Amino acid sequence: MSAAESTEITIRRLGEPGDLGWTVMAHGEFYAREFGWDTTFEALVARLVADYANSSDDTRTAAWIAERDGRRLGCVFCVAADEQTAQLRLLLLAPDARGHGLGARLVDECMRFAREAGYKRMKLWTNHPLVAARKIYLSRGFTRTEEEPHRSFGAELTGQVYEVDL
Repeated sequence: MSAAESTEITIRRLGEPGDLGWTVMAHGEFYAREFGWDTTFEALVARLVADYANSSDDTRTAAWIAERDGRRLGCVFCVAADEQTAQLRLLLLAPDARGHGLGARLVDECMRFAREAGYKRMKLWTNHPLVAARKIYLSRGFTRTEEEPHRSFGAELTGQVYEVDL
């Protein structure tokens, strides 16, 4: 393990210059490289990030960045789906940050915030190739409530909605 790998990974609230842009860029690059998704996915992420940035209620919405030595490694967002339901969005980990429980830490932080914000349940939308993320969701009590095939991002996908009571 190198000195850089031995330093602690921290999770902080999103809010530093570059956090929003990194979220969009990282999603676009990682999903293109790993799944062959096109720029329509990056455009969707840009819209979601812009919606978050324009939200003024930091008691009901939040986002986090995982980093080590100032290098962003991952993110997750919590937004309102409705008054009672939080929506987990944009969970992402850099490939070299995977396999060490960081994704679970980000999901736990998101769920903790949603509980403290008064939400009664949480939902998320994902697609079938995201196996590692699905394992995290299932380990946190999420269950699949919907599934539908669709063509998006230049690929044939099966969209899935998962929900959990908080």
